[in-house]
Amino acid sequence: MSTNSNKNIEDQEIDLAQISEKIGGFFQRLNTLLFKCIRFAVKNIVIIAILLVIGFGFGLFLDKTDKTFDHQIIVQPNFNSTDYLYSKIDLLTSKIKEGDTVFLKSVGFGKSIKLTNIQIKPVIDIYKFINTSSEKNFELLKLMAEDGDIKKILEEKATSKNYTYHKISFSTKSIISAKEVISPLLKFLNTSDFYTKIQKETVNNVYLKIKANEVIINQIDGFLDGFTSKINNSTKSNSLIYYNENTQLNDAIQTKDKLISEQGYLRVELVSLDKIVKESSSTINIENTKSINGKLKFILPILFIFIFISIHFFINFYKKQSQKANQN
Repeated sequence: MSTNSNKNIEDQEIDLAQISEKIGGFFQRLNTLLFKCIRFAVKNIVIIAILLVIGFGFGLFLDKTDKTFDHQIIVQPNFNSTDYLYSKIDLLTSKIKEGDTVFLKSVGFGKSIKLTNIQIKPVIDIYKFINTSSEKNFELLKLMAEDGDIKKILEEKATSKNYTYHKISFSTKSIISAKEVISPLLKFLNTSDFYTKIQKETVNNVYLKIKANEVIINQIDGFLDGFTSKINNSTKSNSLIYYNENTQLNDAIQTKDKLISEQGYLRVELVSLDKIVKESSSTINIENTKSINGKLKFILPILFIFIFISIHFFINFYKKQSQKANQN
């Protein structure tokens, strides 16, 4: 028993010694590598300094001259024109990718305006989506969510087209003005004979509804004025009037209140119905600093030094392998 115990202890000591030796060897190699790096930097300090200056200067020049600016427009498609809006953006996207300058010029974009990466996405507003059609959308959403991820359902194309607002995003290589890009783009999106006719009839219907509501409100006011006159006359004659709560008076007051609310809603709605695709807001000339944009003055010096080091080690590797080949 004691013999086996001593043997196990000796084996553990050997293992620890080997581990210590490997750790020591690792640090020794690390020190050697660090020394070689320092020696290489000192030996090539002039070249490294030149590469740093050239890389920083060239990167600074590119950062100032090769900028990308992002722009966003929030729009509201009216008259069930969401599919029409998306198809128009798809058409514009394809023309930009093809470099069809003739088409872009016909739309109203000048030669100096270089559009890139235009796309459209819905502004996801689940609460407004639910309230749009009372409980119908809510029940539909619950039914769809039973068999899938609610987040995917909210973002999928079939659902997203039912949102009120949509965001058009695009980029340019220069600063723009709203007159140069936003106005031509909105004009392009609002050019449709079919939806222009739908717009005309819809606006006429809204005005007719407002006029009809005004007539009903005036009739209700006349009814209420007549009732008030009866009360005043009865008070003067000291006679009593018994009012039954089940009469149409309360209904008339509630109807008038609903009609007044509807009148306000219709007048607000007319503000957005003057366009097929109505601009809600726009933000232009946001400098894009994603990825390497605006960071080339820091990236290029590192890149140049990396290339120099790679070339240096490749040459050394090639020389060593050539010497070995000649010896053989």
